[in-house]
Amino acid sequence: MAHFIVYIMICLLLILMDTLEMLLSFLAPISMVLQNSATVVTVQDEEEKVVPGEVKVKVGVVFDLDSVFGEMSLSCISMALDDLYSSRSYYKTRIVLHSIDSNDTVVDAAAAALELIKKEEVQAIIGPTSSMQANFIINIGDKAEVPIISFSATRPSLTSHRSSFFFRAAQNDSSQVKAIGAIVKTFKWRQVVPIHSDNEFGEGIIPYLIDALQEVDTDVPYQSKISASARDEQIIDELNNLMKMPTRVFVVHMAPHHASRLFTKAKEIGMMKRGYVWIITDAIANLLDLIDPSVLEAMQGVVGIKTYVPRSKGLDSFKHDWRKRFQSYYPRRKEEDIPEVDVFGLWAYDAAWALAMAVEKAGTDNLRYTSTNITASKMNSTNYLYTLGVNQNGQKLRDAFSNLKFRGLAGEFSLIDGQLQSSLFEIVNVNGNGRRNVGFWSAESGLRRKVEESERSAKGLRSIIWPGERIVTPKGWEIPTNGKKLRIGVPVKHGFREFVSVIRDPKTNATIDVGGYCIDVFKAVIETLPYKVDYEFVPANPNFSYNELTYQVFLGKFDAVVGDITIRANRSSYLDYTLPFTESGVAMVVPMKNSKKTNAWVFLKPLTRDLWFVTAFFFVFVAFVIWILEHRVNEQFRGSPLDQLCTSLWYSFSTMVFAHSTSSRGSYIEQFDKSCGGSMAICGSHNYTKLHCKFGLTFDGSRSETNCY
Repeated sequence: MAHFIVYIMICLLLILMDTLEMLLSFLAPISMVLQNSATVVTVQDEEEKVVPGEVKVKVGVVFDLDSVFGEMSLSCISMALDDLYSSRSYYKTRIVLHSIDSNDTVVDAAAAALELIKKEEVQAIIGPTSSMQANFIINIGDKAEVPIISFSATRPSLTSHRSSFFFRAAQNDSSQVKAIGAIVKTFKWRQVVPIHSDNEFGEGIIPYLIDALQEVDTDVPYQSKISASARDEQIIDELNNLMKMPTRVFVVHMAPHHASRLFTKAKEIGMMKRGYVWIITDAIANLLDLIDPSVLEAMQGVVGIKTYVPRSKGLDSFKHDWRKRFQSYYPRRKEEDIPEVDVFGLWAYDAAWALAMAVEKAGTDNLRYTSTNITASKMNSTNYLYTLGVNQNGQKLRDAFSNLKFRGLAGEFSLIDGQLQSSLFEIVNVNGNGRRNVGFWSAESGLRRKVEESERSAKGLRSIIWPGERIVTPKGWEIPTNGKKLRIGVPVKHGFREFVSVIRDPKTNATIDVGGYCIDVFKAVIETLPYKVDYEFVPANPNFSYNELTYQVFLGKFDAVVGDITIRANRSSYLDYTLPFTESGVAMVVPMKNSKKTNAWVFLKPLTRDLWFVTAFFFVFVAFVIWILEHRVNEQFRGSPLDQLCTSLWYSFSTMVFAHSTSSRGSYIEQFDKSCGGSMAICGSHNYTKLHCKFGLTFDGSRSETNCY
């Protein structure tokens, strides 16, 4: 009897152990899901909407679900699916979302992607949030032929994977560097210092940014790297190092929460005042609405590059219903805690809309996974990478998604080489509690003030309120603010003080003023420099010669010397000179007396010697011609040679001065018409004397008309 009771107890114990083992095996997956913070979305309302004949298609979502960004993104995706299926009820497919929290880490994001592919056999994955998480998930999706669609991974190096299953439904970070270069070129800044996160996301844009700045002849003397986990003291130390440098133009590229700490500390140490220039990339500018107002107060005067979203009726309707629909997804959120939707939310909406269209287009003929050829040892392994299957519908879904083109909430949705193409950027200026538009940039037209591109569109930007509430554009460069000013040596001499003069207080012997021509030239040159230079004039020892004065620069007691200093060979061996702006030597200024006399014969001055020679030559030449023509037929031109000479010269002179009427012309007059004209002129080489005459002769030689002017 006792043995029978023991036997019964052993059997009951074995049954109890089997029951416990079965219970533990049942609870193990649940504990694993809870440990990984997995949340499978099975909305009852969605399942009730599925009518017979419609096929449910699983799509994975990998986000940091506890963050504001994750909640906003998941809400936009759900809204896109609701809107699409309500407007296109004839679709035979319905996407069912399965979301897993990435906990904002790379490892958890990769584990979530593996679980979605291995266990849920999703057809596509929307996410992850960051570029670092996407770097590993892309390889998983490529191996399993599962499209990976990210709307927030913007690092340029992701394109180097050359995966046909990765789609970036967002703009590449490198697309904005040309806009930054255009701003730098417009304001003629010659040096820029990038400040970025010390990770793959922060460093991804830097090579493209440096190339864009070099194209506009701008140098990058230093790159500031700040870790996302840096303490406040480390951030302040790095900012102090930047203050010691001459460059005052900074380009910030980091996550918004990281940038908030940076600008708060920059405000505390005085780097948000007059003279500084801060430019933020779209990683920060696109999320300005999510930044705390206290941080915006510290960011006054910052210029940002923001993705431009054109207005549309669909966008206005979406924003109008946004708060109510967001609160329906997250009822615990208070009205004042609901975030404003940004461009990443709009990209999430468009990506989900496009995926639903691609799923419908690809069809549902083969939504299964097939196993790859693996060894028996790997088949029994618990490593998901060994037993990862291949999505049979992946290639069809990839082709359908890549060929989609439509107008979404964020603008034109068109993928080229798996990336959303950028067209227009908005330039914003942080001012007050928000931002103000100051212009736009596009690759075709550059910077312009209005979004409409036309010939009348004003080029450039509107007025910008810079840090320190200044409208004047900062010079972008100044002497480092480490408490040291340039010591400018000034010679002290007695006597001639027009070049350099030092005025001292007779009681305290302190320098009151430094002036003179050389000092004025120096100040004028300093004012024209594109940066600020702090300096002070230091009077030199009155007993110093000019050689001793210039030697003080070599010794380091002066940074420069200003004065009437002659350039000599012995001095040039230990210091440099500027170009001379005065001539060496002594000049005398004396009154000048006008030696030119004025009298009644001043009218003869325009008649030069050459003119007199030409006039005399023609006077003799005309007399000779008249004698040739007249001495055979005209008795007045006969007689002794002296008489003929005098008659010819006299007639030549009278012909040049006034007209004659005489019957004793010769046969040559008969060659004229009844009315023939002649003209003669006496002109000087100057404009002072001119005489023109025109006379007419009739057939009988009488004067018919004479005009002189």
